[in-house]
Amino acid sequence: MSQPQYAIMRFAKYKGPEISNIEAHNERTKEKYASNPDIDLSRSKHNFHLIEPSQRYRAEAEQQISAAGCRTRKDSVRVVEVLFTATPKFFQGKKLPEIRQFFEETLRFFEQYQSRKTIISAVVHMDEKTAHMHLSFVPLTPDGRLSAKEIVGNKKKLTWWQDKFWEHMVKKYPDLERGESASQTGRDHISPRIFKEMTRLTKQRQKLDQLLAGIGPLNGKKRAAEISELLDGYIPTVEKMRTQLKSTVRPSPVPRLRMKNSNGKTKSSRNPWTKRLTRAF
Repeated sequence: MSQPQYAIMRFAKYKGPEISNIEAHNERTKEKYASNPDIDLSRSKHNFHLIEPSQRYRAEAEQQISAAGCRTRKDSVRVVEVLFTATPKFFQGKKLPEIRQFFEETLRFFEQYQSRKTIISAVVHMDEKTAHMHLSFVPLTPDGRLSAKEIVGNKKKLTWWQDKFWEHMVKKYPDLERGESASQTGRDHISPRIFKEMTRLTKQRQKLDQLLAGIGPLNGKKRAAEISELLDGYIPTVEKMRTQLKSTVRPSPVPRLRMKNSNGKTKSSRNPWTKRLTRAF
C-alpha cells in the first residue's frame, strides 16, 4: 500500500526583531547555518524566487503599514510567513520545472485571498531535504487594516485555509490528500520552524534506536561512542524544544465539578485530582 501524499501549508506570525532572523534564513544571507544542519549550501544555487524582495523585510513591512495609515503597537504582527510544501514522496522523480510549477500553483492559490502587493518575498528552497517555499507577507486586509488575526484567524479559520488549499491543489495534483484538520485532532498550530525541528529530532531518535538495537559484543565500544556523540546534540535540543512548545501549545482548561454543599446549594470546584497529577509530573 502506497504512502499518502499531502499538500502542506503552515503559518507563523512575527512581530519585531525575529523578522530579521527569518529573512536571513529565507534569503540565505549567512555563510553558515549551525542551527539547521539540513541546509546544504552547495545546493543553494538551485534556490529560486517567485517574488523577490525589493528591500529588507522589516523595512518593506513598515513602509506598507505606514502607507496604509495603520497604527502599530510593540506587539503588532508585522509579517506573516507561510510555508508551502508537500510530503517528500510527492517530489520524488520530479524535475526542477515540475517543482517550480507546483510552487507557482501554490502562489496562485494564495493570491486569490491575499493581495500580491502585500507579499514581501516568495522563495523556494531546494537546498534542504524537501523542497519548500517561504512566502512572507504583510497582514493587511483588503480595506487597509493591519490584522494577522483576521487573515490567519483561529483554529476554525486555519481549517478553512487548509480546506481551500487542498481544494485548489487537488484539481491539478489529484494524488494529494487532505490531512486531518486541527478541529478534528484538537492539536494547536505549530510554527514551521518548530515543526521542522521536531522532524529532525524524530530522525535523530530513530537513529538512536537503531544504534541501541545494533549493539553487540564486537562493536560495543564503537557504538557507545556514536551514541554518546548523538546524545550530546540530542538532549540540549530536546530541552530547547520543550521550552518552545510550552510557549506555543496552550494547556487545556481543567474542567470544573458541580457539587452540592450541606445547604443544598450548588458550587463549582476544580477537579480535586489536578494538584495530585501536577505533583506527579
